[in-house]
Amino acid sequence: MEPHLKREAMNRWRLLLGAQAEDALEECGDYSRSDFAYRELDSILDFLYGREHGEEQGYRKEGGREGSTLTVPTWLQKIRKLFPKETVEILEKQALERYNMTELLTDKKVLESLEPNMTLLKNILQFKGRMKGEVVRSAKEIVRKVVEELRRQLEAEIQTSIVGKRNRFRRGYTKTMRNLDVHKTIRKNLKNYDRANKRFVIDELYFHSNIQHHNKWNIVIVVDESGSMMDSVIYSAVMASIFYKLAALKTNLVIFDTKVVDLSDRLDDPVDVLMSVQLGGGTHIAQALRYGKSLLENPSKTIFILVSDLEEGYPIKEMYRQSKEIIDSGCKFLVLTALDFNGNATYNKHAARVLADMGAHVAALTPDQLSQWIGKIIK
Repeated sequence: MEPHLKREAMNRWRLLLGAQAEDALEECGDYSRSDFAYRELDSILDFLYGREHGEEQGYRKEGGREGSTLTVPTWLQKIRKLFPKETVEILEKQALERYNMTELLTDKKVLESLEPNMTLLKNILQFKGRMKGEVVRSAKEIVRKVVEELRRQLEAEIQTSIVGKRNRFRRGYTKTMRNLDVHKTIRKNLKNYDRANKRFVIDELYFHSNIQHHNKWNIVIVVDESGSMMDSVIYSAVMASIFYKLAALKTNLVIFDTKVVDLSDRLDDPVDVLMSVQLGGGTHIAQALRYGKSLLENPSKTIFILVSDLEEGYPIKEMYRQSKEIIDSGCKFLVLTALDFNGNATYNKHAARVLADMGAHVAALTPDQLSQWIGKIIK
């Protein structure tokens, strides 16, 4: 191998292995620390991954030759400059989840510089108790951006699944290509034909309407807010806010740990719902089922959805008894061990089998699968 290629290879090994490997690499003869070519990149990565070798992990911190000039804001600036967006999101995710860099969430300017995404949303919900004043307002704006994007992705599919087939005789407002009324769009825009340039100019698109159900179904969603259910809590809140706007449904949303909180009156703002969630704590599923049961007005037209890993913190026989009463009332009882797009449900399998034997539908579903399941029942 050419000498310059050897030096480049050793430089890359040094960047990968970190400063602790310098002595060993110099002994190989093809590396010199004075010729290390990636100092800026190394300092940026070390700012994060150097925490792997801190005193908390049993490593003795030795005095370095240079003090670090990086702060969290400058580190964020530099990773955005040097790495593609996908890599930046991975670094931010590891900073929060693996190295507990909560200063990313408690400094207003730093928080506002982060990429709004699902990972950041989950961390804001987890650490919002440490936020104060202006930081809380900034956090809410980030939550709103992520939630609106989730809502935009889910809304059209949910409306199509639940509201019903297209009504071709009435103009609609579910603006998707699937519902585009091509003939009416052309007919209504014929007046805009540009003869000089031979162009057809469309001022407005027209869509087929969905048939609305006037005999409403009631959806009762009871959500376990324990830490392991975070993704499911987020999707439950977003989906409940979409259900709330559909004329075919009356929606209740209840969250619980050892206490039960009814958030049905806040469904017009899923951000408010999520910022009310207190992740972690104990779990009293039976108590939540008992409260949910009190919301039943017409059991034969009610879908009762329990979103939980079924790890009951109280005597489990009472959970079974409450579940049996809900099923016997005539409700459609669905137990979701996960409601997200990951499908990695960890739950009490014995409890799931018992509930399935009682007549409950037990599954881990994606949001679009849930909307399809509901749509089949109410049509």
